[in-house]
Amino acid sequence: MERAGATLVERTGDDAVMGMPGISKILEHQRINQRIDAWLAKNPVLAHVPVDSPAANMPICEIAKKHGIKVVHLVAPQIWAWGRWRIHRLRRLTDLVLCMLPFEPEFFTRRRVPARYIGHFLFDEPLDTRALDRRASVFGDGDPRIAMMPGSRPNELERHFPIILDAFRALKGLHPGAVGVVAATSDRVADLLRSMASTRGGLPEGVRIVVQDTDAVVRWCQIALVKSGTVTLQVAKQRRPMVVFYKKSNPLFFLLVRSILATSVFSLPNVLARRRIVPEFIPHYGGAGPLVRAMEQLLVDPSVRAAQEADISRVLRDFEGLHAASLASDAIEEMIGLRRPAEIPAHLPHAGNPSPLPT
Repeated sequence: MERAGATLVERTGDDAVMGMPGISKILEHQRINQRIDAWLAKNPVLAHVPVDSPAANMPICEIAKKHGIKVVHLVAPQIWAWGRWRIHRLRRLTDLVLCMLPFEPEFFTRRRVPARYIGHFLFDEPLDTRALDRRASVFGDGDPRIAMMPGSRPNELERHFPIILDAFRALKGLHPGAVGVVAATSDRVADLLRSMASTRGGLPEGVRIVVQDTDAVVRWCQIALVKSGTVTLQVAKQRRPMVVFYKKSNPLFFLLVRSILATSVFSLPNVLARRRIVPEFIPHYGGAGPLVRAMEQLLVDPSVRAAQEADISRVLRDFEGLHAASLASDAIEEMIGLRRPAEIPAHLPHAGNPSPLPT
């Protein structure tokens, strides 16, 4: 947005946290919201488009509605997965939810929240496989070639990177020719990963870190060990087999929150399939052993690998023929009166054409 010419009023994502924030982070966001409130009072706008992160965005939606601004959520809050009581606040603070998962519109419209399916931005443009092959050619040869995606937030990296290193070392013991690439989201993340590795004997032989080139890393790999999140869809887009995990340190916390969870699977490929098509360890409290065993099964059994690839291909059909960016911009323009409402194609999931919900 900044490169496109937008005026940045505040920055909120430079040091994002996952889970319960500390007092200093709460106070920081309160000050940010006060400045946003003052800015909106002097600079009337037609639409507020909160993107994901409902915990951070809902207070800003409150401010926007106070100023009479239309609110169009881009990326639906995962109320279908946990904390369904939040639907009441969402209903009060939204004019439209733009959904990136095909089952979401029926879920929201059934609860009197206007919603529209737009597809997913990851699938808007086809991959340039020739360019990816050129970039991936420098990553090195080996068998197997293992992609590793530990996340981007510091607290995620601290939990995930050590177990990823342990898993690679174990697989290297089983397959001496194994090589690996860690996909880092920024130079800052890469520096942190190298620092963490240095305290654990350094990066294992055959492992390198690549910055901001996840698609090339996925193109290069034969299997991926992935932190749960949107990156699982990047891996799925190229039909690469994967094992998904999300490590937590306190099993008691999960026991406490399990009562508010409304789905039995958590990684996006499994949520979309409404069943377990990729091995997922979410939350994971143990060591690398279970991850290694799941990866080894994919590596040594072609039938298991082929079944996962076929399941992923079926899941991705819901994104075919859609351009999320265009559909989102059209919907926002309709909301503020810049274009007439378009007819929703009959094949798209919406209130009149429900898709099953995840269980």
